Amino acid sequence: MTSKFRDRHEAGKMLAKRLTAYTNYENLLVLGLPRGGVPVAYQIADSLNAPLDICLVRKLGVPDQEELAMGAIAPGGVRVLNYDVVNSLEIDSRTIDEVTTKELQELKRRNIAYRGDRPLPEIKNHIVILVDDGIATGSTMRAAIAIVKQQQPQRLVVAVPVAAPITYEQLQAEVDEVVCLVMPESLYAIGLWYEDFSQTTDVEVRSLLAQSSVINHPDKTYV
Repeated sequence: MTSKFRDRHEAGKMLAKRLTAYTNYENLLVLGLPRGGVPVAYQIADSLNAPLDICLVRKLGVPDQEELAMGAIAPGGVRVLNYDVVNSLEIDSRTIDEVTTKELQELKRRNIAYRGDRPLPEIKNHIVILVDDGIATGSTMRAAIAIVKQQQPQRLVVAVPVAAPITYEQLQAEVDEVVCLVMPESLYAIGLWYEDFSQTTDVEVRSLLAQSSVINHPDKTYV
């Protein structure tokens, strides 16, 4: 594929076609990374007849270069650092801690905004498909992988529309399966692979979760 995705929803529908082997699995769970991964994950969950939830992670952006990830954090004290970025830019531990403290506040805010008092989904012994709208350095996805692995899934799959080839290869060693539609040699920026890459809002995330299989499949069990 050389053309762009129309938007995140189209990318999700295309990814779902590569994941049909998981359709109607009883212990399947699709987790989207907020915010941009949720519209992609919604289409996958809908197609596979699976429950949808979120995996909250937060990128640690380099000061004055916010889009460049030096790491990421997730609930439960998980912090993953991209040492290539940290070392090449000579970022000291104090700066990393300051950014982490700031992003922890946003992580807490999003947890309340998206989940409210809804309980966390059951992950142990489940097949989990982790979804984002694209992967560049992989720091955010690695934090998500770490938090999911702590809960002992039966199988862990990463699914993304577009990824840097080297990151794709690295992630293959960390999870059971990586599904990706496009791996351009020169990625530059995830947004370049979408005609519409407008920011996903908190309202859209809440709306998609409300429409998801978590609500529409009450016969499934969550704890």
